[in-house]
Amino acid sequence: MHAAHFAGRAHKNQQRKGIDAEPYVNHLLEVAELVAAAETPGDVEVVSAALLHDCVEDVGVTEAQLVAEFGERVASLVMAVTDDKSLSKDRRKWLQIEHAPHLPRDAKLIKIADKTSNLRALVRTPPTGWTRERLHHYVVWARAVVDACGPVDPVLERLFDEAHALAEATYGRVDADRDDIP
Repeated sequence: MHAAHFAGRAHKNQQRKGIDAEPYVNHLLEVAELVAAAETPGDVEVVSAALLHDCVEDVGVTEAQLVAEFGERVASLVMAVTDDKSLSKDRRKWLQIEHAPHLPRDAKLIKIADKTSNLRALVRTPPTGWTRERLHHYVVWARAVVDACGPVDPVLERLFDEAHALAEATYGRVDADRDDIP
């Protein structure tokens, strides 16, 4: 609960990009719920890290703050799924694919849950200003990230597959060629 409260305060001014401007904390709660629903979910520290997974890159919480509040393991899991915002968006996206196979299992759970939540949101309320092509590219890229994680948890992977199938049906299917991954 401490992680949920911390995340809620940290993201208090943030909203999802969809037309309904859903409070961002709903995404964090969904990612934690998905991680907890995994066949082998890990422990409370994994769920805590899921709640905190965007606080470094989105709202400027530091790794040191996470260590002080939640300990080394939670901070390590959050940092494992945090993008380096000093890099270009395209580079960050490619690095997620490249790094996914090397993440610890618990970080992969968070990564898969995050992509599942994001795909569900794309279908529910697409981000304002995103073209159909951009939405399509996100769907393709999310699949590439999850595939790069490799087999992790059958329950979480099934939930991702369901979200992906719906998003793919909504924004278009891509041939086996992955040249269009952003």
